[in-house]
Amino acid sequence: MEEAAVGGDVRPPVVSAVGLTKVFRDFWNRPKAKAVNDIDFEVREGEVLGLLGPNGSGKSTTVKMLLGLLYPTGGRLTVFGKSPRDVSIKRSIGYLPEETYLYKYLTAFETLDFFASLFNLPSADRKKRCEQLLDMVGLAHARNRPVGEFSKGMARRIGLAQAMINDPALLILDEPTSGLDPLGCREVKDLIQMLKKRGKTVIVTSHLLSDVEDVCDRVIILYGGKIRAQGALTDLLSIERKDRITTPALPPDVMKKVLTVLRENLKDDEFHVDHPRMTLEEFFLDVVNKAKVEQVETFGARSSGHIAEYLSEGSEGNKADGALLDRLAGRVPEPETAPEPDEREKAEAKEKAAEQQRLRSLSKDREAEAAAQKAEAELREARAKLSDANDKLKDLLGARKKGGE
Repeated sequence: MEEAAVGGDVRPPVVSAVGLTKVFRDFWNRPKAKAVNDIDFEVREGEVLGLLGPNGSGKSTTVKMLLGLLYPTGGRLTVFGKSPRDVSIKRSIGYLPEETYLYKYLTAFETLDFFASLFNLPSADRKKRCEQLLDMVGLAHARNRPVGEFSKGMARRIGLAQAMINDPALLILDEPTSGLDPLGCREVKDLIQMLKKRGKTVIVTSHLLSDVEDVCDRVIILYGGKIRAQGALTDLLSIERKDRITTPALPPDVMKKVLTVLRENLKDDEFHVDHPRMTLEEFFLDVVNKAKVEQVETFGARSSGHIAEYLSEGSEGNKADGALLDRLAGRVPEPETAPEPDEREKAEAKEKAAEQQRLRSLSKDREAEAAAQKAEAELREARAKLSDANDKLKDLLGARKKGGE
């Protein structure tokens, strides 16, 4: 059924779909829309799969069936060999939805701790994982800020952290780079590659095709609920009818000889010579990396450059992965003046104390405002009583005047 299986891939399928169909019906149970129409596919262990397609092509419906949120109308779908509705497999799945839904009054740390508690993790493990994930996604400095104050990009980072709190074997990311700056996009893509090296299975849905091309082994392109194309990116994107040769800058005489050979064998309109270009992403990251080396201060997200320790435990070749982990911080080494662990702890304690002081000041301001409002209300009440007393006095004086007459 699948190219991987035909090619002798013995890895067990994490996801298997045969004849998968989903039909939405109206109130009278009449077929209204066939969102997914008889599709077959597999996702192998340790594979990064891109699920692509225009709006309304069936991507979200397929993801919801994988998560057990929708039940297929027809066909067979298994995740880890079981029905997606089997509660036992939920611990092995991490999910980042397209929109990040968070409790806005919880802090970043409390948010991750809440999601960790849903998996019944011990308190010590929860705290350790929360700290590591906040450091990894660049929000350690904002651990005590309510997530309701976060920008969309910062909320997206917290959403990515919560998707990995249970160290899932299958990670489903719906538009993972939405709202992130180019540096954050690169960090997410490097993280996906790191998880792949650990044997994790990742399914990515995105409209940013350049991101998919950077991280995915295979893609499935849906249209009208059907699979229109699927396969390895190297096979789908290679143009067999053309060749490309990249060399160092050639001296003028050598270039003249090369052009002479090309003109003897090809027409002028069949070849083109120019200089290679950096992508805009590469240029942007280069500028940011230089700023980091110069230790330019920033109050935005600041990744530590290291993957969460519990995510990298037990993987082979951790030392060989060091360069990849460094790229999570923007492909630059730690500055020589990086603080020692004790200095970092002091800095974090100082920052925490400042945050607590800010909260106390805010609380005092609110109390003062409430007291002022109460005093104003009492003053209004006193004025009303005085006005009533004046009216009664006027009435009394008027009555006496009439009696005297």
